Amino acid sequence: MTVKQKRRFPWKTVLGAVLLIALCAGALQVWRAATGELPPGGQASTSDEEAPDASQEAGTSGEAAGAAEEPEGSDAAGEQAEEPDPIAARAQELLDGMTLEEKVGQMFIARCPETDAAQLAADYHLGGYILFGRDFKDKTAEQVTADIQSYQDAAEIPLLIAVDEEGGTVNRVSSNPNLRSSPFRSPQSLYSEGGLELVRSDAQEKCRLLESLGININFAPVCDVSQDPADFIYDRTLGRDAQETSQYVAAVVETMAEEGMGSVLKHFPGYGNNTDTHTGVAYDDRPYDTFLTSDFLPFQAGIAAGADMVLVSHNIVSAMDEASPASLSPEVHRVLREDLGFTGVIVTDDLVMDGVRDFAGDDEAAVLAVQAGNDLICCTDFQTKVPAVLAAVESGEITGEQIDAAVLRVLTMKLRLGIL
Repeated sequence: MTVKQKRRFPWKTVLGAVLLIALCAGALQVWRAATGELPPGGQASTSDEEAPDASQEAGTSGEAAGAAEEPEGSDAAGEQAEEPDPIAARAQELLDGMTLEEKVGQMFIARCPETDAAQLAADYHLGGYILFGRDFKDKTAEQVTADIQSYQDAAEIPLLIAVDEEGGTVNRVSSNPNLRSSPFRSPQSLYSEGGLELVRSDAQEKCRLLESLGININFAPVCDVSQDPADFIYDRTLGRDAQETSQYVAAVVETMAEEGMGSVLKHFPGYGNNTDTHTGVAYDDRPYDTFLTSDFLPFQAGIAAGADMVLVSHNIVSAMDEASPASLSPEVHRVLREDLGFTGVIVTDDLVMDGVRDFAGDDEAAVLAVQAGNDLICCTDFQTKVPAVLAAVESGEITGEQIDAAVLRVLTMKLRLGIL
């Protein structure tokens, strides 16, 4: 509230006029109180200026100040809402229209059956198929393409069609001379001859061959760090330290992204010198600091480069969870999500492998895998595992919210890769 100042008139020493001046001053105060103005002919001195009225400030200079504070085009309610991500919105729309059976089916990427693959993909609402050497053996490119197209035609939601085409010892496609004149070379061979430039060109050629056949996911690159030829995993790795392996992984993931091919970082949290989990349980007793300073680095590089998926191994890593294989461990998945910041799709290594079957029963393993935080279950016997997961949801062992979160990530990935 502004307090008005009284006007003070200068005293003039005029003998005999004291009373007249007093009367005039009183009259002036009455006039101003009534009108807020000077009487006609009145004049204020500089020292007699009134303080500005608050309501006048708000209506004039206050408005200007307010206009200056708010950027042009902003609304009175504050900042404008960000534009929604159309892919996220579409994924949510698809999810909202799915049954529980369809959702659970999307969480399975199964080994392609030798017979009735198209019908089974439709019956179980599968998320995808992973193809192995037998699916390409002696076939022409036209035959492979026709097979894959038949699976896609049968599926209501387009399938992930995946392979392991690492180069070197693991080649599902290029081992067939009808599809490529020679198998793709190993990462070690490429890097030793031509560094990252040759690695990139090889990755590009892989992507284009796979895409020409209808394949949209390559389970590569291998992120494991190994410099010991005696290690089981060595031949499949770059054979260099964590820093060079990180550069290799980033280069491959970036090239795959440029070509529109889905990438899979494997085998989290890092295979190290462990034994083959295809044939038994592997125990990794290395200290956690080893993972922080070495094994995690290539995965972090791949995540930063935009990898679509991370595959979790069946190794029992005592520094994180001494009781469960990594693929079934909530703590390992927490590390991947929270500590490494991965927001994409997490997939198990194949649940048919002895490294997990020796630990948990076939159907139990699928339920434990979902509970641990996997979005995709890689398996052969999906005809029993899909019903097992459905039953676990219906019994409350697995929450509907967890299913929805996993399927939303799968659908989002399919949309971003142009599969949907």
